Amino acid sequence: MLTLPVRQLGESERRAVERLLDLDPYAGAQVAERVAARGLAWWRAEARILGYGSRRHLESICWLGGNLTPVLASESAVTAFADQLSAEDRLCSSIVGRADAVLGLWDRLSAHWGPARDVRPNQPLLATDALPAVAPDPHVRRVRANEVDRLFPAAVAMYTEEVGVSPLAEDGGRGYRRRVTELVRAGRAYARFVDGRVVFKAELAVVTRRTAQVQGVWVAPEWRGRGIATAAMAAVVRDALERVAPTVSLYVNDFNLPARRVYERCGFRPVGTLATVLF
Repeated sequence: MLTLPVRQLGESERRAVERLLDLDPYAGAQVAERVAARGLAWWRAEARILGYGSRRHLESICWLGGNLTPVLASESAVTAFADQLSAEDRLCSSIVGRADAVLGLWDRLSAHWGPARDVRPNQPLLATDALPAVAPDPHVRRVRANEVDRLFPAAVAMYTEEVGVSPLAEDGGRGYRRRVTELVRAGRAYARFVDGRVVFKAELAVVTRRTAQVQGVWVAPEWRGRGIATAAMAAVVRDALERVAPTVSLYVNDFNLPARRVYERCGFRPVGTLATVLF
């Protein structure tokens, strides 16, 4: 198996990177959004993009920023990326992407970067381009700029429950609040409010010209089991398809069967499997 050297990509190879990202529009969505917004210059993107393949034929890329994300990484590319990264200190907080590439990287990097706080090896990646067959919840709407204070506690609860650590731990939550505020201002945060409290929330955390990726789906504990999630998600999907992107995508932990049933009712279909390694 021929292993080519890994190189850091620059702005001159942006078109090649964009063509590659178009081949995997769902698993590579987060990288595609960053490249579209900031290009490939590391000082502007606050990340590096490593490339595998000849200069005339880029085969795979690996985004190295807050997250480490391989895109279209073959077995030889995974080996080459791991060889490069094993000589560096770990700076990312997670590895996320197509399961075969992520787990292959982790097999080779765990001795250098371990231990992981959690490894989630099977996260179904889902997408839809059709309006949901179920009726949307009319009470789910985009969060207004003056409602960030109401949304933020629910966002913190969701993050803590999903990731296993509080987003308030590192800097008192300033960075996370800034992110929530940005999503609200961009019209990408949704909620249902009851008596001024959030009982459902979701965000379009990633938006590209190919897809809007939903993250942060959360139902208040006291409202779980009442069947509100399907209609609420249908409202999010409908608005995203009509207003934002031609498809809606998301990924979910395989063990979260209630959420998977909700997404199936809303018309989502499997388009792959992701994995996440959390530090």
